[in-house]
Amino acid sequence: MDLQSIKNRFGIIGNSPALNHALNTAVQVAATDLTVLINGESGVGKEVFSQIIHALSARKHNPFIAVNCGAIPEGTIDSELFGHEKGSFTGAVDARKGYFETVSGGTIFLDEIGEMPLGTQARLLRVLESGEFIRVGSSKVLKTDVRVIAATNKELLEFTQNNKFREDLYYRLNTVPIRVPALRDRKEDIPLLFRKFTVDFAERYKTAPVNLEEDAKNLLITYPFPGNVRELKNIAEQISVLSTNKRITAKELSPFLPERSFNRLPVLAHPTGAAASHDFSNEREILYKLFFDMKRDVTELKKMFLEVLQNNGGSVQMPGNFFTDAMMQEHKPLEVHAPVNNAASVQPVILNNNDVIHEHVEVEESLNIMDKEKELIIKALKKHKGKRRDAALDLGISERTLYRKLKEYDIEDL
Repeated sequence: MDLQSIKNRFGIIGNSPALNHALNTAVQVAATDLTVLINGESGVGKEVFSQIIHALSARKHNPFIAVNCGAIPEGTIDSELFGHEKGSFTGAVDARKGYFETVSGGTIFLDEIGEMPLGTQARLLRVLESGEFIRVGSSKVLKTDVRVIAATNKELLEFTQNNKFREDLYYRLNTVPIRVPALRDRKEDIPLLFRKFTVDFAERYKTAPVNLEEDAKNLLITYPFPGNVRELKNIAEQISVLSTNKRITAKELSPFLPERSFNRLPVLAHPTGAAASHDFSNEREILYKLFFDMKRDVTELKKMFLEVLQNNGGSVQMPGNFFTDAMMQEHKPLEVHAPVNNAASVQPVILNNNDVIHEHVEVEESLNIMDKEKELIIKALKKHKGKRRDAALDLGISERTLYRKLKEYDIEDL
């Protein structure tokens, strides 16, 4: 089957090189049983590619099911995919087969695979490597013969570096990658798609199809379409329904193109290492982190200042504007106690021959949120003798969250 026939069969509009390359890859891999990972932004039509691969494969007469991993609650996704036994959890009144069992012999499309929980990822890896799985609440190993096609709008390789996605699963899924281009990367296809959508909506709503003037066409092509084909279809439907003029100019088109505002606020730069993978869940944590970093900077400056004092015998001449004018005007004696070899002795810092400064300087303990969190987790585990459930209850978090934190901070069982 040639490429144009496939486009006609599945309603694909466009002739851009990037789109044709993705389609050619899908056609070539369809005849095999290889796992495929489809990459692309939301709204580019990733599910259509999974349907093409299944329809052109030897499994085409067997079941095909599409599962959105991001739409299934974390607590039930294992049951949905692998099934469960009666009484395995609250509400499990009967045994139930999962998708991997019911679709055996066919194809399963796992959309938004990046949203899959880590525990479910481990189960999926076992299916891909051996075809084996276990129902929730069971110890019996079952077999399945399912081809897996996954899709994501995330950069899974970056997720693996942040321990949000299993690296071994990523490379197992990425046997054959297919990247579906964004609509802004195939601008030549935008007028064709818009025309197809407006004709379809004209037939549905029993009206004449709208046409774009040249300036309106240029405006449409230059729009970035963050929602991709889905957004273009939405705009075409709005114009078909709301526009009284069937010849659309750029001025008439503009109100239908949403104004996009971009966040230009500064972003905190994360250091490398373990702290780099820490995600701040809200603005309050970001502010706390910023304040604690500032306090550490002040502490470092104090330490450097004291080192200078020690190197100068505990006394140093300073310019008159070192302190604020208000402090100098009040002539209040301030003292700095610089640590010296004899802990009982205190050597003052002389300023401008008249003012004596004494200030007790203490190097503060670390106020880093992650350090404190790790310390509390270790204390809770020691307090409850390594019992995770009791430690999690004491900490006010779920046992699953505690397990993730143990992995994140590399804390061994106590």
